Amino acid sequence: MHIEERPDAAAHVASATSRIIATTMRAVVQREYGPPSVLGVTEIGVPRPGRDEVLVRVVAASVHPGDYFVMTGQPYLVRLVFGLHRPRNGIPGRDFSGVVAAVGEDVIDLHPGDEVFGWGTTGALAEYACVPAGNVALIPAGLSAADAAAVPTSAMTALQALRDIANVEPGQTVLITGASGGVGSFAVQIAKAFEAEVTGVCSTRNVDLVRSLGADHVIDYTATDFTRIGKRYDVILDSVEAQPLAASRRALTPTGTLIPNSGRGGRWIGPLGRILVARMLSAFTRQRLRPFTSVGKRQDLLTLADLLATGQVTPAIDRTYLLDQAAEALSYVGTGHARGKVVVTI
Repeated sequence: MHIEERPDAAAHVASATSRIIATTMRAVVQREYGPPSVLGVTEIGVPRPGRDEVLVRVVAASVHPGDYFVMTGQPYLVRLVFGLHRPRNGIPGRDFSGVVAAVGEDVIDLHPGDEVFGWGTTGALAEYACVPAGNVALIPAGLSAADAAAVPTSAMTALQALRDIANVEPGQTVLITGASGGVGSFAVQIAKAFEAEVTGVCSTRNVDLVRSLGADHVIDYTATDFTRIGKRYDVILDSVEAQPLAASRRALTPTGTLIPNSGRGGRWIGPLGRILVARMLSAFTRQRLRPFTSVGKRQDLLTLADLLATGQVTPAIDRTYLLDQAAEALSYVGTGHARGKVVVTI
């Protein structure tokens, strides 16, 4: 699902296999937490794969709110994972697509020249990235590198929320807030693939986009409060903290599932406070309040590859940037108004 025309990054894939692996590469480097201005593109050494890793020549990478939080170091809770005073890796970006350039000695199912997509902890905004072999899968035929890079984290989050947490079944009613965003745009399509009746909540300018993703109903939140129209849903995936928990529960069936997948919170713990409140409330109601954290799984990436190959899921890409414009890409993501995914071509 393309929102604007852009250069097809897949054209770079074939030529990438013939390039000699360099000893240095261009990468976006971050040496301190802060605004996008802390990012700079510089030459650094090319990483070497460990025994169970693959070295990928990156063709495209996508960025999302999690990358923005890691860049800024806020909420401060993220620093416990990525480094107290500065990010340990120093190269932002998680999701990518590209061509396998080299493999570790224990890797047997991937080979140089394979076109792959996947995720790492960080390090995607560079010409090369080293990741565990279990973090990548072959790109489905016909899918561009830019589209493939848009998939891993956001689509896996949507898949795990709807399939594993909510156990969505055919005929159930599912409401998705932030339906035009990175996770939401995938969630609408995945819920439809599960044969649910889907309602998407978005702003006025995104109504047509959400409808084109397959939503059966679209609510413009600037005109209508979904918690006050009397409709109840079996599943609510709240990706943007659209309403307080108490209000969202009004729109949930007595035994329905509410997944608060986001929350603003403060600069110290961010959405953790909302998550803790949801868990406590869940113990006192038949409604299931189920915040969760998605976990990268290769099998889920393969499931998504099948959905992409059959056309049941198509990435929606808002804007594409060059590597030198990575700071602009993250700045745009930080506004919270991206429609679908934001991609950086390398």
